[in-house]
Amino acid sequence: MNRTNDGIGGAYGAHGVHGAPLGVNLLALRSHNTALVLDLLRTAGAEGISRLELAERTGLTPQAVSKITTRLRADGLAAEAGRRASTGGKPRTVLRLVPEAGHAVGVHLDRDEVRAVLVDLDGTVVDRRRAPLDLGAGETAVLARVAGVVEALRVPGTTGADRAPLGVGVALPGPLDHEKGVLHRVTGFPEWDGFPLRDALARRLGVPVVVDKDTNAAALGLAVGGEGGSFAYLHLGTGLGAGLVMGGSVYRGARTGAGEFGHQVIQLDGRLCTCGARGCVEVLCLDAVARGDLAEAARVLGAGAANLVGLLDIDLVLLGGRTVAAAPEAFVRGVGAVLAARARREGGGGGDGGVPVRVAPGGVQGVAEGAAQLLLAPLFGRGDA
Repeated sequence: MNRTNDGIGGAYGAHGVHGAPLGVNLLALRSHNTALVLDLLRTAGAEGISRLELAERTGLTPQAVSKITTRLRADGLAAEAGRRASTGGKPRTVLRLVPEAGHAVGVHLDRDEVRAVLVDLDGTVVDRRRAPLDLGAGETAVLARVAGVVEALRVPGTTGADRAPLGVGVALPGPLDHEKGVLHRVTGFPEWDGFPLRDALARRLGVPVVVDKDTNAAALGLAVGGEGGSFAYLHLGTGLGAGLVMGGSVYRGARTGAGEFGHQVIQLDGRLCTCGARGCVEVLCLDAVARGDLAEAARVLGAGAANLVGLLDIDLVLLGGRTVAAAPEAFVRGVGAVLAARARREGGGGGDGGVPVRVAPGGVQGVAEGAAQLLLAPLFGRGDA
């Protein structure tokens, strides 16, 4: 393996011990190596990790690790966590992440309300806000409401002016262009088509802004939080959508439009949906909820989930959103029954129980917390953000 004169080595895509990705052998990508070290510091928790262990797990030289950790300590991102006995020589100093050294804001911009959370580098929520919202009230009113909620967030024990957040992640119903931060025809609110939400909010708040679909943000938060493999997060609230994680990374599609789950047609002559089609999963499911027929709502949601499972062969279905949170057992039972029946018919993998169905952790705050990870995940080497 070749080494540059600053000790940074490795090759992109290679892996060191414990399956950790090796450092990049390019000075221009030194931030990638910093992300690797930060991620290991975060994973180690309060117990910390030694520089030697960091070198072993990243494939970087001890000199490179020393330079990176020196910078992180100077920036207040890392600190000593004591000493640990070694097999020979003097005890090793161990380092830990300083979670309070930085914060990010996550915003869930729904059709009728806005939720915002302030999280530290560990993803722990330190403050939260919620306010009613009318997404149809117009750009000026919506931006003012979002800005007001974000600016009200405070780190405990501070005035709010001590340190600006790293940025703001905003999650809202799609479709939208994640890369450009531009909205498309949000179902039921076509007037937002083409609006550059990311740039407008960045100008208003004075910090970087990232925009993504609510379902993608929630799925990212689940993946960062330890949910492994390939899974679908189905969000049923004021609308219905899906966030897809394939092999540990959020799948957004070639035009960042993947996961428009709610508008798959399952009844050709069904009721007219706000998207303009008839018989969409979303309108059939929400109609059943409005009638109080949760068993039918869960059955319809299960039919859509079965299509998704059959198409993608995923490992797990996670359910979230306000409507699910109001009756979690009914939806898990109903969706699970449809998937189990599909598995019995096909006799494929998963046995008679089919693909597992669970309520996603995080509750109604899960989307906002996932939106904060749109800012934090890249700091720790999660390129899918």
